[in-house]
Amino acid sequence: MYSVGDKIIYAESGVCTVEQIAPLEHAGDRLYYHLRPYIGRGTYFSPVDSDAYMRPVISRDEAEALISSIPVIEPAICEDNRFNHVDAFYREIFRQHTPEAMVSIIKGLHIRINSRKTKSTRAEATMKRAKEVLHGELSVALDIAYPEVEKYIKSRLGED
Repeated sequence: MYSVGDKIIYAESGVCTVEQIAPLEHAGDRLYYHLRPYIGRGTYFSPVDSDAYMRPVISRDEAEALISSIPVIEPAICEDNRFNHVDAFYREIFRQHTPEAMVSIIKGLHIRINSRKTKSTRAEATMKRAKEVLHGELSVALDIAYPEVEKYIKSRLGED
């Protein structure tokens, strides 16, 4: 069980802070995590005993190791061009809930978008979401401001 103040990855929502653990009003005695997203607004409510995917944010050492491994992480490239199949392909990878999966999605979609003559708003939205999840987790793990994460990654990889 997580504690108030913990930073966790919650399903596809990315980093959330556990703000409270309490029952919902008019919902009986069942305990819920009240989760505030790191990126975005609002509050998510998840039963403490649910099967929703939750895990702690990676450590600083794990974040540094991940950044070092970015060049060797294979891009997730969907060879199928049917709209629904492409969406399903990336959605399935997203469900791995790992920073490595987010890097793979970002790299694969970057290649896909740059190789096409037309823009795909769905692909761009998926890539944006993967970046938000990845950069949010790295921001918390490395204790740096969210807007500085991309610059930090490029600097570490000698791309600045």
